[in-house]
Amino acid sequence: MTDRLGDLTAAGVAVWLDDLSRVRLSSGGLDQLRREKHVAGVTTNPTIFAKALSDADEYNWQLKDLATRGIEVEEAVRMLTTYDVRWACDVMRPSYDGSDGVDGRVSIEVDPRVAHDTDKTVAEAKALWWLVDRPNLFIKIPATEAGLAAITATLAEGISVNVTLIFGLDRYSAVMEAFLTGLEQAKANGHDLSVIGSVASFFVSRVDSEIDKQLDKIGSAEAKALRGKAAVANAQLAYERYTEVFSSDRWQALADAGAHPQRPLWASTSTKNPDYRDVIYVEELIAPGTVNTMPESVVTAYAEHGETRGDTVTGAYDAARKVFADLAAVGIDMADVIATLEREGVEKFEASWGELLEGVRKSLTAAAQGTGAPNEAAKGNAEAARRAGGNA
Repeated sequence: MTDRLGDLTAAGVAVWLDDLSRVRLSSGGLDQLRREKHVAGVTTNPTIFAKALSDADEYNWQLKDLATRGIEVEEAVRMLTTYDVRWACDVMRPSYDGSDGVDGRVSIEVDPRVAHDTDKTVAEAKALWWLVDRPNLFIKIPATEAGLAAITATLAEGISVNVTLIFGLDRYSAVMEAFLTGLEQAKANGHDLSVIGSVASFFVSRVDSEIDKQLDKIGSAEAKALRGKAAVANAQLAYERYTEVFSSDRWQALADAGAHPQRPLWASTSTKNPDYRDVIYVEELIAPGTVNTMPESVVTAYAEHGETRGDTVTGAYDAARKVFADLAAVGIDMADVIATLEREGVEKFEASWGELLEGVRKSLTAAAQGTGAPNEAAKGNAEAARRAGGNA
């Protein structure tokens, strides 16, 4: 029987799951995906947690205990989410140990409301690292201007980082610079570089969603012919920059000290437009040393009909550049697109975080008053969070 996910893994793409819930953990579902579907890592975000906390009675005992202790809502959210992430880290530990610490990672995001505050982001990253207390944890930090300095400072503390919400090539270059500087500082601080991991989460489908909308508004035949091409081209050119940075003498000095490269992670890989192939953002982004984090629906779809055609990235740079030249020719301003996506990305996760807080607040109140299952109070808020945050 064809093992399409195995073929994808053999081509150098680490398959990660963009989802987590206590039901998935307690049922053994995550471990089954690790053992049977080549899933080698997990990513989360506030929208995922809002849905998870509303859907399962398995949180009720903890909500009741937190309410009895009078724990404030923000601290309760951290206790609930870090509990799940710690458990997931333990489930994924065989992948971590078997890959010399490269895979088997589980990500948890800093509060997106502090995305524009460097000091608060670093402080929260350190707190989450301490709370989960697992070597295969990633702290997710948004790639905002303030986030760049936080990435460096967090890595310098010996803490592994998943840089999230990267949309543009220049910002991606700045992220890699922040990574290199952070490792250099970590080395100077006496940390073992071999245990510090990092990925740079480059968002894909949202680029097509924004640009396609603008192309439709332009309405010309030339514009419509470019629909669905920008996101893959953008990611392909990001990989070109990755290969340049991680073949430099500066990187080699860190590699000689035991460091692992910061792998590109393709995020937002579920297809938003039903007219596009459901695994397009996997098939067209196959390259060595990459990660593709997918919702389970995309993992399943690739297992059923995905095509691994070897490296679909490194030979496509010239074609990708032509896509961007053609986009500019029809009037697409990429700088504006990228700025819009970054702003909206942070805003969406802020909204989801707010809904998560409100859902947990209602659940704690219900638990304290004994007025039914606590998680029932959160379901409306989780649905609102899903709509606000969308699929990553």
